[in-house]
Amino acid sequence: MATEERNRRLSQGMAPRILVVDDEPRLVSALATLLNSYGYHVTEAHGGKHACDLIDTLRFDLALLDLRMPEVDGFAVMSHLANQQPECGTVVISGESSFTSVSRALRRGALDYIRKPFDPEELVATVKNVVGKQSLLKAHEDILGRLEKSEALHRYIVNSSPDIVFMLDAHGRFCFINSKVESLLGYKPAELCERHFRHILDDRDVTKGIYALNAPDVSADNPRTIEIRLKTRGSRQATRHFEITAFPIDPQNWTHSSYTRGGGSGQNASYYGTARDVTERKEAEAFINFQAYHDLLTRLPNRALFKDRLELAITHARRSSQKLAVMFLDLDRFKIINDTLGHAMGDRLLQAVTQRLESCLRKGDTLSRFGGDEFTLLLPSIHGQEDASQIARKLINTLKAPFKLGEHEVFVGVSIGIAIYPEAGISMDQLIQNADIAMYHVKARGKDSYRFFSESMSIDSTNRLQLERDLRLALARDELRVFYQPQVCVHTNRIMGLEALVRWQHPERGLLYPRDFLGLAEETKLIGQLSEQVLDKACRDVGHWIRSGHQNLRLAVNLSPIEVEHPRFVETLMERVNSNRFPPGNLEIEITENVIMNDLEQISQKLRELADMNVRIAIDDFGTGYSSLNYLHRLPIHTLKVDQSFVKTIRSGLDDACIVNAIVAMAHGLKLDIVAEGVETSKQLEYLRTLGCHQVQGFYYGAAQPAAEISKLLAQPKTEMVASG
Repeated sequence: MATEERNRRLSQGMAPRILVVDDEPRLVSALATLLNSYGYHVTEAHGGKHACDLIDTLRFDLALLDLRMPEVDGFAVMSHLANQQPECGTVVISGESSFTSVSRALRRGALDYIRKPFDPEELVATVKNVVGKQSLLKAHEDILGRLEKSEALHRYIVNSSPDIVFMLDAHGRFCFINSKVESLLGYKPAELCERHFRHILDDRDVTKGIYALNAPDVSADNPRTIEIRLKTRGSRQATRHFEITAFPIDPQNWTHSSYTRGGGSGQNASYYGTARDVTERKEAEAFINFQAYHDLLTRLPNRALFKDRLELAITHARRSSQKLAVMFLDLDRFKIINDTLGHAMGDRLLQAVTQRLESCLRKGDTLSRFGGDEFTLLLPSIHGQEDASQIARKLINTLKAPFKLGEHEVFVGVSIGIAIYPEAGISMDQLIQNADIAMYHVKARGKDSYRFFSESMSIDSTNRLQLERDLRLALARDELRVFYQPQVCVHTNRIMGLEALVRWQHPERGLLYPRDFLGLAEETKLIGQLSEQVLDKACRDVGHWIRSGHQNLRLAVNLSPIEVEHPRFVETLMERVNSNRFPPGNLEIEITENVIMNDLEQISQKLRELADMNVRIAIDDFGTGYSSLNYLHRLPIHTLKVDQSFVKTIRSGLDDACIVNAIVAMAHGLKLDIVAEGVETSKQLEYLRTLGCHQVQGFYYGAAQPAAEISKLLAQPKTEMVASG
C-alpha cells in the first residue's frame, strides 16, 4: 500500500517527500532551503537517531544523508530505512572519501554518492534524476538504473583508486587487479592474473595471509583487515607494508564488468579486496620507536633502554647465580673541546668516541649514552673483577690515540667507575649510582683510569655532598684564605717571589688544605669561582707590596687544568689582573706538563698571548709528567720548577739525585730560571746552590703564611729570609 500511495502521488505530480539527515544543523537547513525552492517537500532530521524516529512515523520518497554521525551513523540509517521503507531511495552526501566507505555505501543500496563540499546545481540535478527514476511505470527500470549507476561509479573508483583493488577466484588466484599494482610493486596487472596471490607475499607472511583469507568469520559486512608485507618486482626495495581488506563474494550474484584499466575481468571472482600501502606509516612508527629508546646522535641505546636491559640482566644473573658489571664512563676534557671547537665538532667527537668504545665490547654487552659526555656499559655474565678490568683497560687505551676533527687533532680520556652485581648492589638504581660514585673517585685522583665501587665510597660520597654544600657556602661567606710561600734567592736569602696557596677556614673543621677540597671544586665546576676569589686577593695583597717599594716582587699562581683549557682563559685571567691594577710583568702562572701536552696547539697559542702581555710562564712539577722536551724551546717558558719528590732524593743520598742535576743543567742550557720546591734541609739547599739553582722554596724557610706575616717579613730592612730550622 505504501508503494502504491507513493507512486500515485508521483504520477499526479505531487511534490516528492525528501528526508535530509545530517548532524550539522546549518547544513540540514541549507539543504532544506535549497530543495524547497525547487518544489520538494523537505523534512529535516538532526542526526541519525532523529532520522530513524521520523522513518518510523512518516513516509519518504528519497533520503539524503551523511555517513559520519555520532550515535547512529549513516549506514545504520540506511539499514533502518531499508527495513522500514525499502521503496525509498538514498543519496549519500559525505566528506568521507575512502574507497572502503564509498564501496560500502553503494553495496547498501545508495543510488548516488556526493562528496562534500558539493555543488548546489549538481545536488539538485542528482535529486531530480533520482526522483525521476522512481516513477510508477518504471519500477523495474529503476532497479536496473541503480545497478548500472553503482557499477559505473564502482568502475570509476576502482580505476582511479590510490589503493590496489583485486579479486581472487576460489583457489586464491588473481582474476582481476587494477593498474595501481604496477606503480606500487612493479608488477604489470596482466602478469599477475591467474597466478596465486602468495606469489607476491613476503615469505615470512605467506602462512598469515592464507589463514586470514580462509577465516570462517569473514563476510562482506565483516571483512578481514590485516597488515602484511608484499614483495616488489625486480631490484626495488625488497618488501613494502600493506593494509589489506578482503571479503568473500558470491560469483553468481556478482555482475562482471569490463574494467578500462587493470588486468582480468573479475569473472569467477570469489574474493574482493583492497591493499593500501602503509610503508611510510610503518617506517614512521619504527623511527618513533627507535627514537624513544636510542640516542639519535650516536645511535646507541639511551637511558631508558639501558635500564630495561639492566633489569633483565639482573633477573637472569639472580636466577643463574652469575655476576654482572655496570660501568659509568665520563669523558675527560670533552667540555673544553666542545666549548672551543663548537657543538658540531663536539657531536663528531662523540660519534668517533662511540665507534672506538664499541670496538672493545663483547657480544651481548650494552653500551649506552646516558647523557652529555656520559656513557654506561652493561657487562652481563662475567666471572669477576678481572673480566671487568680487562674491558676497562681496553676502553681507556682505545681513546688514547688522538681524534682528527677537520684540521684539529684532539685528545680525550675517560674515567670509569665500576659496580659489580651483587657485591655493589642488587638493584638497577644501586648499581648505576654506585658506578657513578666510583667514577667520581677516579676523577678526584687524576682521571683517565678506573676504580671498583667499595662500601667506603658510600661514606665518602655522603661526606662529599656535605663538603660540596659547605664549599658553596664558603664562596658566598668569604671563608677562603690566601697564604704565601716565599721563593728565596739561595745567595742573598732575599724574597724574590711569593707563591699564592689557597686555604679554607672551615667554621667546624678548622683550616683545610687544597688536597681536601680542590678536587671537589673541579668536579663541581666551582674551581672558576674559587680561583677568581683567590686571584683577586693575591693581586690586591702583592700589588700593595709592589707599590710599597718591592717593585720586582713576583706573584706565582698555580692554575688548574680546567681553567687553562677553557676557551676564554686568557681573557678571564687578564680581566682579573687588570681589574686589580696588578702589573702583568710581576705575574707568573704555573701549569703542569700534562696540561700542555693534552692540547699542545691550543695551549701554546694561549701561552704566547700571555707572554706578549709580559706574563711569565712556569712549568710546575717538571719531570713528573710527559717529560717531552720538544715543547720547551717552542713555548715562551721562563721558569722550571723542580718537583719536591726529586729534591727529597738529595736528602736520602740516593742516586736519583742525578735527575735534579739534569733538570738544572737543562734549564741553564735553555737560559731558563729554575725554582726547587720542597727544600727542607741545609744539605739540600747547599747541594742546589752548588748546582747553580738560584731560587728555592720549602719548609727550610718556613711554611706558607698569611698576608699579615708576609707583610712583617717584607718590612724588614733587607727583606731576607732566615732558615726556620
